[in-house]
Amino acid sequence: MERFVEEALVLGTVDYGEADRLVTLFTKGAGKLTAFAAGARKSRRRFAGALEPCTWLKAQLVERRGTTLRLDGVDVVRSFSGLRGDLSRIGRALYVVELCRELVRDREPHPELFDATTSWLGRLEEGLAGPTSLLAFELEALSLAGLRPRFDACSLCGGPLGGEPRFDAAHGGGVCAGCQARASGAVRVAPELLEALAALQAGQRTPLGAPVRARARALLNAFISHHLGRELRSVEFLKQLGVD
Repeated sequence: MERFVEEALVLGTVDYGEADRLVTLFTKGAGKLTAFAAGARKSRRRFAGALEPCTWLKAQLVERRGTTLRLDGVDVVRSFSGLRGDLSRIGRALYVVELCRELVRDREPHPELFDATTSWLGRLEEGLAGPTSLLAFELEALSLAGLRPRFDACSLCGGPLGGEPRFDAAHGGGVCAGCQARASGAVRVAPELLEALAALQAGQRTPLGAPVRARARALLNAFISHHLGRELRSVEFLKQLGVD
């Protein structure tokens, strides 16, 4: 059996039997993995609460037959415990973790996305990640996963969007007036909204006002839902908290 150590972010757990857990990990070097943690629900010494979602670990893993690995032990790199006392931060963190879980395929490494995620969670814990930064993270995560939406030009012809653009999730972004007949699912959007999202995508970090954030959130939710085939469950939790 091959043993190896990977930096990993806990994406979620499922109880198994009376004492065990299946742990979903987003590892830096091996992508998304599922690991069997024997006795994780009873042994405080082996895992000591380290298998909570959003915990950054060094995971000691063992290859087994089939697709599931064995989790032999962990060392906590950062627990992000400062997030757990604030519901709005918890909501944003769980949303980011769920987004990563859905964007990353099993055993498909995304080291840049791993670094971006742990960095953003750190800023969130330190109070340095406001609502606009969540939109910026989503755009970066989508780009790193190969699902970069286009806001600066028509996603069909590559030309300028003009004064009455639409947005079509199925075609990957903004659609100009000349291409709207080819995009039956396109919805009308304000040019200013696409310009704001294009600026965020390009690295500009000017905070957006609440009305613009709300429209941007709706647009990205529609885009993500289309490409994943469903709405992320944590979206409803954010709505209940009144968090964007």
